[in-house]
Amino acid sequence: MKINMPDWKAAIIGSEKRGAMPLMTYPGISLTGSSVRDVVTDSDAQFRTVMALADCFPQCLAVPMIMDLSVEAEAFGCGVTFSDDEIPTVKVPVLTTLDDVTALTIPETGAGRTAIYLTAAGHLSDSDLGRPLFGGVIGPYSLAGRLYNITEMMTSILIEPDGAHALLEKCTAFIIGYIRAFREKGCNGVVIAEPAAGLLAPDQCDEFSSRYVREIVDSVQDDNFMVMLHNCGYTESLVETMSDTGAAALHFGNAVDMRVILPRVPSERLVMGNIDPAGILKNSTPDEVYRNTSELLAMTSEYDNFVLSSGCDVPPSTPLENIRSFFRALEEYNNKII
Repeated sequence: MKINMPDWKAAIIGSEKRGAMPLMTYPGISLTGSSVRDVVTDSDAQFRTVMALADCFPQCLAVPMIMDLSVEAEAFGCGVTFSDDEIPTVKVPVLTTLDDVTALTIPETGAGRTAIYLTAAGHLSDSDLGRPLFGGVIGPYSLAGRLYNITEMMTSILIEPDGAHALLEKCTAFIIGYIRAFREKGCNGVVIAEPAAGLLAPDQCDEFSSRYVREIVDSVQDDNFMVMLHNCGYTESLVETMSDTGAAALHFGNAVDMRVILPRVPSERLVMGNIDPAGILKNSTPDEVYRNTSELLAMTSEYDNFVLSSGCDVPPSTPLENIRSFFRALEEYNNKII
């Protein structure tokens, strides 16, 4: 379903009511009887799980697909560990030295499990969601850190920057092709998860992350497709470089104070965050979720471009009652201001 995304964004900013888009898909496995392993390895299980959660929470402004930061690394050849209860993790990098980058082949779009995610995206797009569908990909610096090793990558940007850039160029080329495939499958946008960039100083982030995210945004974002840049790290010093990527929406984790972030982002950008997904949404009580959500809404009330969300991907086994409490706080907040 085609949606004019600048109009969608403008409607959110212009509404008297506050909207919400938590990054959540894994809690849907409790609705379908699937496991985490099922939804990351089987397109039908993934489709049914995302649909079930979307139907359960029609209040969400959009439908995000599963955040799995191992998919792209696996396509490049990394081994991945799977579990029924936990999200997949990359086992071993494929590069032992940056000299190996020259021989590193950029995978075809659809390689490995990327085909599973693209197939699920097509099924979801063909369904009557009634709101935008967002695919999910890893960011270029975070992908490079999985292919090489994040500690080695941090060292290489200081002593072997040319090799680091060569790796980032290959990562970026693959990500652009993968995102274009999501767009062709009918997605209305994509969430780029770039958490490893939260480890960088502002000038490093600009050179080794934002520069490449900017290239991705310029290649894929248009009136029918929106890029949301997510970084759940300590990003208070990175707001400007994240904003300079041109992504239409910025998503922040619970490591930061939204009152520090919001004044520094242009008012025409959506700014999303940042209820703690593990400590609050998964591991606290419904009353605590309600209180934390209400407090965040109150402290961000003057910013029309703020969208309530989780600070990162909501974990598997998060109680649905806690998510309902999250939305109950939103509904009651809106009822008071209208």
